This record gives sequence, C-alpha cells and structure tokens, in this order.
Amino acid sequence: MKIIHTIKELREWRNSVQDVAFVPTMGNLHNGHLSLVAHAKQAAKHVVVSVFVNRIQFGEGEDFDQYPRTLEQDAEKLAKLDVDVLFAPDERELYPNGVQNYFVEPPALQNELCGAFRPNHFRGVTTVVSKLFHLVEPNVACFGKKDYQQLTIIRGMVADLNMNIRIIGVPIERDADGLALSSRNQYLSTDEHAAAVFLYQQLQHIAQQLRSGSRDFTVLEQAATQTLTQHNWRVDYVSIRDAGSLNTAQTQDTKLVILAAAHLGKTRLIDNIEVDLSAA
Repeated sequence: MKIIHTIKELREWRNSVQDVAFVPTMGNLHNGHLSLVAHAKQAAKHVVVSVFVNRIQFGEGEDFDQYPRTLEQDAEKLAKLDVDVLFAPDERELYPNGVQNYFVEPPALQNELCGAFRPNHFRGVTTVVSKLFHLVEPNVACFGKKDYQQLTIIRGMVADLNMNIRIIGVPIERDADGLALSSRNQYLSTDEHAAAVFLYQQLQHIAQQLRSGSRDFTVLEQAATQTLTQHNWRVDYVSIRDAGSLNTAQTQDTKLVILAAAHLGKTRLIDNIEVDLSAA
C-alpha cells in the first residue's frame, strides 16, 4: 500500500491506473470504515482511502481538536485489506491559502435534521468531498448509511453537478448489542456505552409500529423523544422521512427512514433505520 501525502504524487499515481473506488474518511478507523473498504474492493480494481480531519465541517465548540487522530494504526488496518493508496494530506495541502473561499453549497436540506444543530456542517462536507473527488477522480465512492443525511446530500451533489461517479451506500455496522459503530463511541463512559443502544431500540420500536400500520408520524416521533428524555438523553430530533429525498414523510410514502440524533452525557450519537412498507 502506498501512503501519499501530496496532491502531486496522488495525481501521478491516478494517471497510471483505471477503475478506482474511493472511501473518504476522517480516520480513527473501525469496522464500519473497514466495511466501506470491503465494498469498495468489490466495486473496482483499485481502492483509495483518504484520512483527513476536515476543519470546515466542524462548528464552533465542536470536537475538531479532540477528534482522534490515529494515522499509524489506520494505515496498518488498511494495509491488511490490500488497499492501494492511503491519501493523508495535511491542511496546507488541501487548503493551501489557509482558508476556503469557494464552497459547494447544498440545498435547504443542509439546514434540517443534523444541519439544524450544526450550521454549515454539510457545506463543509460537500466542499471537501468535492475537492477529494476532483483529486482522486473515482469511478465509485462508498459512504456509510449511518450518516444518512450526508449520503443523501452527496448523492444529490453528484447528480446535480454531473459528476460521473457511482455512489454506493453501505449498511450500518453495529456492535453485538445493536449500537451503531462510530469513532465518537469512544467518548462514552462504560455505563454510557451500555446504555447507548437504547437509541437504536427506540428506532426499532417506531419501525415495528410503522409495519403494524401506524401512520401518525408526529405522535411516534414525540413518543420516542419523550421516552429518550426520560432515560436521560438530550434529544436533537427523532424524525420519519421519505427514504429517497429526506422530505417529511407523507402517509402514502412506503419507503421511509427513521432518523435520530441525541446526546448521552457529552457524546452526540446518530442512528437510523430504513423501513420498506411496500414489501409488507
């Protein structure tokens, strides 16, 4: 595996190969990330994984400085999977002017769900992903479904800007108890880690009610929010949406996604479940 830190070397390598799959990450890799790599290896002959903690997608007071940086361990994990290239630029390489003056601006969806609590987060995501797409020039890119809103926005960006890239959404990897894998799980105390699966359990409960015929989405959302709050969670949102567009769900919609974000102690966790009622 080649470890590349500069755009010049990355472009030289890219000009020598065809059929590339790309997995953009912020590092601190866990089995969820490695699942993305496994899907990438099935989708193309060559695989590039990037590790870059992107300052412009973090808001004021968020954990940019504390975000775990484990490049040496990440490289060992990727080498075992026979990844072709680990692209690990520093900030000066991707942002040579020290600031980003031009941005890729997502539509109004960027201000809903997680975006309502993290202003300009998705603008930072689309901008850095666009830059990375231009550098790697992948045929395929893999993104995890845990960040469902991010995946939806990236799909929209690729379509709207006529990027010739196939986006693959990869299912959520979970611990044995059901907790969605996340780099931020390590912020949880031992007791919090044991309690964290309760968020997923509430989404499962909503999913079961939907499959049983419940269609009062607001009541289901409010009930889950109240239950989580009673169990010492600070809830940002629980929301039932159309799975394709992330528009607010309508009673006639059959492909839905239930999304939630909530804080357990100092840690903000997100999760979601897709529900296909057309198969019921």
